[in-house]
Amino acid sequence: MKSALLFDLDGTLVDSDADHLRAFQRVFGELGIDVDKQAYATRIHGAENAEIGRWFLPSLTPEQRAATLDAKEASYREHLGAPEPIAGVVALLDFAAANGIGYAVVTNAPRANVDAVLGALGLGARLPLRVVGGEVERAKPDPLPYLTALRRLGAEADRSLAFEDSLSGVRSALGAGLAVVGLTTTLAAATLIRAGAVFAVADFTDPRIAALIERRTSPGEKA
Repeated sequence: MKSALLFDLDGTLVDSDADHLRAFQRVFGELGIDVDKQAYATRIHGAENAEIGRWFLPSLTPEQRAATLDAKEASYREHLGAPEPIAGVVALLDFAAANGIGYAVVTNAPRANVDAVLGALGLGARLPLRVVGGEVERAKPDPLPYLTALRRLGAEADRSLAFEDSLSGVRSALGAGLAVVGLTTTLAAATLIRAGAVFAVADFTDPRIAALIERRTSPGEKA
């Protein structure tokens, strides 16, 4: 049975929430819609764009909502700059490759963002398998994106692990039968643990990650 490490993108592989908030403020501000940190944390963080559009743009047609959110994503990419991956992720991918552990990105971000961000991080070639929520029947918080990644990798959920920073992402991964490590880029550790994360970390250098991977990928009881 194969094991896998499955990574969310925004807030997990890269600390991008502040950049996304600024992009929402630029584009939504032109429509007179204020998006502050609280609104971002409660209504945007981890959500799919269609859901964001229904919440913030109820007076627009679905086509207008989609165009507005496309403009927001284009603004985000335009201001992308030279982001850095969360500390320790490259070493973790090296470890996974050396030990025959599969890996993939599982995200609600649109495909254009995924490709642009991974390229800017220097991880494009390292992470070719990308499951995009908008390209499967149901996005996070439904388990389907994670189940899709497990299927494509030929991996077993009880031998695999997800890394997530949002409540919807934790819910999605748990629903797929995965153990979850939370990233505290936006939410507090206690919040992520209450949602079901085994523990929460600031980055991928935390030694508890290696210990958890060993327990998940070794025969016997899983944690």
